[in-house]
Order: sequence, then C-alpha cells, then structure tokens
Amino acid sequence: MISSTFPYPPTQGGTHNRTFNLLKPIAQNHSVTLITQRSEDVKEEDIEALRIHVEELLVFPAPNAAIDGKIAKIQRFARFLQQGTPSNVLYLYSQEIQTWIDKAVAADKFDAITCEHSVNEVYIRPQWREKIKTAIDVHSSVYRTCKNQLETNTSDRPWRDRLYLPLLKKYETRSIKKFSHVIVTTDEDETQMRQFDPQARVTLVPNGVDLDSFPYRHSDPGGHHLVFVGGLDYFVNIDASCFLSLEILPEIQKKYPSTTLTLVGSKPSKEVQALTERKGITVTGRVPSVAEYIHQGTVFVAPLRTGFGMKIKTLEAMAAGAPVVGSDRGLEGLAVDLPQQPPKALRANSVDECVAAISRLFDNPQLRQELSQNARAWIEAEYTWQRAASIYEKALSS
Repeated sequence: MISSTFPYPPTQGGTHNRTFNLLKPIAQNHSVTLITQRSEDVKEEDIEALRIHVEELLVFPAPNAAIDGKIAKIQRFARFLQQGTPSNVLYLYSQEIQTWIDKAVAADKFDAITCEHSVNEVYIRPQWREKIKTAIDVHSSVYRTCKNQLETNTSDRPWRDRLYLPLLKKYETRSIKKFSHVIVTTDEDETQMRQFDPQARVTLVPNGVDLDSFPYRHSDPGGHHLVFVGGLDYFVNIDASCFLSLEILPEIQKKYPSTTLTLVGSKPSKEVQALTERKGITVTGRVPSVAEYIHQGTVFVAPLRTGFGMKIKTLEAMAAGAPVVGSDRGLEGLAVDLPQQPPKALRANSVDECVAAISRLFDNPQLRQELSQNARAWIEAEYTWQRAASIYEKALSS
C-alpha cells in the first residue's frame, strides 16, 4: 500500500482516516507493506503506533517545503503543461520510493499494490498490470473537483483552473488506465471513471465511521445551535464555513435570534478566524473529541458548495445522532432522501433551502429524533470501516 500521506493518527484528516481504517482490517488477514512519507509534524510515537498494524513499514522523507521554492514550482508547472502530470503529484514524488518499488516488483515481492489516493499513481508503471494486481483508490476525481469549482465560482484562481481543466481530464483518464482495478467512494465518481475508461474495473468502496469514537448521543440538546466540522485550512471547508456564517446564519438569526454556530476543526484559516467577530460564532481549532461537539448541536450543517467524494464528517455526524442538513456535495454518495424509505437527512443547497430545512428541525423535535435514529441505524448497517475494508479486500482478491 502506497500512501504519500502518513496515515496516523487517522483523526488528522479525510485521507489519513480512510487510508488507516481500510489498512487496519485488511492487515489482519494479509501481510501488508506500507510505503509512506514523513512530514515535519509526524512524531516518533506516531510511527511506532502505525508500525504495529503492518508487516513492514517503510517511511521516507517528505519534500522540504522550505527548500522547495518558486523556481521548483515553476518547473513543475512547466512539466504539467508538457507531460500532463499535475504539480502536486510531482512535488510529492520520490525517486527513492520509485527505486524501492521497482526492485520489489521485479523480485515478485507482492501479489497486489494499492495507491491510497490518486497522487500515488505516479509510482505505477503501465506494464505492471500484466503481472500484478494494481489498484488506485481515487478518493475523489480531481477533474470533477476542478470543474465544479469553476461552475460554482469557488475557485481561488479561475484563470489557472480553466487552463488546468482539460489537462486534468487527460491526466486522470491516462492514470486510471494503468491500473487493473479502480476504487471510488461514490456513485458519481464511479460514473466519471467509467466515462474515462469504459473498460475499467471499478468498485465502489464507501467511507465509514469508527463507531467507538462516535457514540450515539444520549439526548437531544434542543435550543438553536448549529455545528459544522471540517479541516478549517482546506479551501472546501473554508468556503462552506464562510457561506454558512455570512449568508445562512444571518437569515436564521432573523427568525431565531439566539442561534449560535460552532465551527470545529484544526488550523482555522484567517478567513475562518475572522468569522468570530460576528454574532454567535465560535471557532474551536483542534478539539480532543469531535463527537462531544456534534452531540451539543441542535443541527449539524454541511453546506459544501465544492469538493467531491463521500464526506467522512457527514457520516460521523449521522453516527453521533445529530440531525443533518447537507448540500449535494455534503451528502455526495449518500441516498438519504429516497422515496419510500425513511429519511436520514435533509437536503438543501441554496440559502433559502438551508434556512427552511434548519427551521423545520428547530421547530420539530420529533423530526430531529426521527432523522437521528434513522441515520444511526443506517450508518451501523452500511457505513462501518469493517464493511468498507471487506469490499476493498474482495476487490483486490478477485
């Protein structure tokens, strides 16, 4: 398993979470070698804690951002234009890792190689699929993400993304064709991958929840308190936080003046920190227990306008028992509102839709309880990491 992101502790972010929680149960049944890179914030105790879960752990140094300056960025951008490999992939690439993997494949060391996130595809050579199983766990389509940012005006550099978009389409199409198996998290990404390559073997492996870390709440706190959770230095969550704070919350406070909002997440950006100057908004930074903050919320809101893939934070909120109001992006891959089935969350995209959905839940404790119980039961049945790993393992064994 190749992961440029050091996947421990799993609470560090979505990539860490998915990679570790798929690796852990698979490693109980198979001999797993994990190849990863160590950034400056990885502690020795993190390495030792991860090591006990795998047969072999190889930790290589991550690129040094202080040394890597503007000239290197320009060179990678030029290579993207010439060769079609994005700058962020080239930045993470390690020749040392490549050499080690090349030798291991030549020696028939492995039955299968997985790339845990699409940036790791760079290490896989197309000819290997003839002799070994190779899988790419896409997490979310980079092409679809870029396209959506342009469509929703959430791109911070639209001129760049307009230039990137056709290049990303070619890149992603070429990348997945190297692999014998493509893993995705949502039906939308499954459709996209099949459009890229109709012959691809695509398997949907959803995200999951550690139910021990997100126990079901003891009671409904009532009141008028909104909660949003996510890494607050990530542009997707920055945009959602600002949209929720500056456009949705003021309209809610007109109807319910006591409404408060807590934005929970590590490394809040300057834009997010500035939101605390507005009435009723708290920004926590990193917290010991996300579940405790979810339990305190009357409603959990996931009003994401961009960013693709299944959102682990939405699943965790549903597992913890908070009634959820989410956008199409916040609820991607989750059939929460199918006809003839119990509702698990309320869908809302515009400001008016969000205000209406939140108001319904503020006014209706019975509906809050219904969504809470339905969602928890659904997560227990369909969205545990053990179930997701079982699907992944079966795909690798087929």
